[in-house]
Amino acid sequence: MERIDDTGFSGYKVVQNPEWFCYGVDAVLLADFAKMKKGVKAADLGTGTGIIPLILKHKYDPERIYAVEVQPGVAALAEKTVQINGLEACIRVIAANVKDAAGIIGGGALDAVVTNPPYVAKGGGIPGDDPVKNTARQETEGTLEDFVRCAAELLKERGDFYMIHRPSRLADVVETCRKYRLEPKEMQFIQPCEGKAPNIFLIHCVKYGGPELKFLDPVCVYDGEGNYTPEILKMYER
Repeated sequence: MERIDDTGFSGYKVVQNPEWFCYGVDAVLLADFAKMKKGVKAADLGTGTGIIPLILKHKYDPERIYAVEVQPGVAALAEKTVQINGLEACIRVIAANVKDAAGIIGGGALDAVVTNPPYVAKGGGIPGDDPVKNTARQETEGTLEDFVRCAAELLKERGDFYMIHRPSRLADVVETCRKYRLEPKEMQFIQPCEGKAPNIFLIHCVKYGGPELKFLDPVCVYDGEGNYTPEILKMYER
């Protein structure tokens, strides 16, 4: 069942199907982390229903965002999201596998790429009953390497790559990014609350960048009472 939700960013609305999935704080964290200059050309790999392009448009006003989504039904929701917000001139939804995205968009064409890829390694999780959820959560249609390779192919020299992932995959992420000459430059750990181990991390890489990694201050999502912390509320602009 489809529904239209208000994002709280520039009055933009997103079309979602709660039986599949709805966007969460991960998307907001990544979009806030992906600092871009106005007027850049960017891509969101594995866009889902298009929430990250909406937030990027609100925060940074890029000239063009390619929203790549492998699942046709989910891509159709992203297309509806673009249409109801009147953003066809800025956001182009591409219903394709990330393995084919560079051939469609063009190699070396973009200033920035962001991705919130499936977190569970191929063969590493127990499949559920819903194939849409499985594809969003597990590497059934594209591996970590596929996403990183695609970003490297799409980016210009010195282009920026932003990813959100789980700490359990940190070694895989860094190794794979370096394999494709995406040099890690910034990393930030996200804790569910103070005193708890990080369960998410954000990484910023630069294509052909020099080897120097900076760790940003960690962020807690919830305070001791279970409410969003001031840092998270600021990201939501509340």
